[in-house]
Amino acid sequence: MFTVRRKWTQHGLQIVLVSLVLLIAWLIRQTSGGAIRELYALLSRPFQSESAKLQEQQLTDRRVWELEQRLKDVEQQNKQLKILVKYFESQKKPVVTAPVIGRSADEWWQQIILGRGSQDGIAVGAAVTGIGGLVGRVVDTTPNTSRVLLVSNPSSRVGASVSRSRSMGRIQGQGSQVAMMQFFEKVPDVKPGDVITTSSVSRLFPSGIPIGRVQKVMLEKNPAPEAKIEFTAAIDKLEWVIVHPLENPH
Repeated sequence: MFTVRRKWTQHGLQIVLVSLVLLIAWLIRQTSGGAIRELYALLSRPFQSESAKLQEQQLTDRRVWELEQRLKDVEQQNKQLKILVKYFESQKKPVVTAPVIGRSADEWWQQIILGRGSQDGIAVGAAVTGIGGLVGRVVDTTPNTSRVLLVSNPSSRVGASVSRSRSMGRIQGQGSQVAMMQFFEKVPDVKPGDVITTSSVSRLFPSGIPIGRVQKVMLEKNPAPEAKIEFTAAIDKLEWVIVHPLENPH
């Protein structure tokens, strides 16, 4: 009896393990691995549940963040519209508010497309302003859209004057938020911080529209003194603008 027990002790564990392996192999064969998959699913379910909860929470947090960003965007647009409406109401002459509906990345500083056109009273040559000042002028229209040449366009020329001293010159776009003003006088009365507005002798724009502020004065420039002007309207962030219809459109 002692011999049998000793042999069982020595080989019993091996027999159990071999039997278990054979049983698992038989189950895999009979169920095409289904039993193993079920066992894996049963054992991993608690971990999957925690992972699923974590992913669900991450998705929820992401959705909340997206909604918060949309709300901020709507609030910002609403803020701009309120400013424009206030400006609109202060105008003695009729003006048209228009959304910016088109802008090419390749021509970001050159032109914009508005969602208002000739049937809204907009004509070629009309001045366009935004929050802060001059934006450009209308160069083409369809019944429902308008194309605006921006003041930041290198081909743009605007007659301007220093609001404080009335020294006059011409502003040319540089494809950025900063433009260059060339003065007509040899020694203009201008200094950094001066406000620049459209000139009273300008043929393209009504007089007195804010354009920008002087950043730097370069009196030594030839053939005429120059100054760097930063536009007071955020040309790169336009979403809504105001179009000033011509007094006598042709």
